[in-house]
Amino acid sequence: MKTPRPSARLEPLNQLRNLKMARSAHAYVRGSTVQFYEWLHSQPGRRLPSGPPVWICGDCHAGNLGPTGDVKGRIDIHIRDLDQTVIGNPAHDLVRLALSLATAARGSDLPGVTTARILEEMMQGYEQAFEQDIDQEPARPAQVKAGMRTAVRRTWKHLAQERIEDTRPTIPLGKNFWSLSRAERDALKRFCSSAEIHSLVTSLKGRSAQDSVEMLDSAYWVKGCSSLGLNRYAVLLGVGDEEDQEYCLLDIKEAVGAAAPRTSRASSGWWRRSAPRRTTRS
Repeated sequence: MKTPRPSARLEPLNQLRNLKMARSAHAYVRGSTVQFYEWLHSQPGRRLPSGPPVWICGDCHAGNLGPTGDVKGRIDIHIRDLDQTVIGNPAHDLVRLALSLATAARGSDLPGVTTARILEEMMQGYEQAFEQDIDQEPARPAQVKAGMRTAVRRTWKHLAQERIEDTRPTIPLGKNFWSLSRAERDALKRFCSSAEIHSLVTSLKGRSAQDSVEMLDSAYWVKGCSSLGLNRYAVLLGVGDEEDQEYCLLDIKEAVGAAAPRTSRASSGWWRRSAPRRTTRS
């Protein structure tokens, strides 16, 4: 597949985003964060409760929840996309998640009573978090346990087969990965050679701080929905020497201002000075 030149990406990316969002109501909700908050605050009167200002996801839809792992290999279900994170009203996350779940149910042709049950369970789970001892983990549903078991069994080969089609240390260009300009590749190489990235990658892989980290390949990553049209790159890193080398896939995404309203008492904070956002996938 012939990929567009770096200077001609914007039009096909916009077309792809519009196509994705037109496929279903759930896909539209995922890709329209700005419109969601415009709609939410266009409603007359004070229709939403105002909770205490806390850290919120800001884009808490079902696709942004999933298994994450720590350096000790423990798996849990967390919010795992923090592009829109602000100190704000927790009700915004609840409404965003409820809308996502409702549109997903509608897109699956589930009856209205099932949608109501899903939203009831969401609210009950939220309330139980305040009623129980914070040191006591709530009971996990069977579906959550199944997702965690699947995550524990995943390896680099599974990720490679899903994302880059094979297990060779290269990123094949095509539908999901496009070519880079020389300036982009040079900038990524400088970024990945920084001390911060070296420390991040070696710690997540459980490697010594003295192990080498090198960029093996990189490409423009055609991924997401609302992020299509922004700069997003996949970088394949090798950790350690050739005889004991592990691979790490780095997702580098352009940071933008959060659409989620921030409480007026919150400072702009360090996170606005830490662009671009980094996500590592072992």
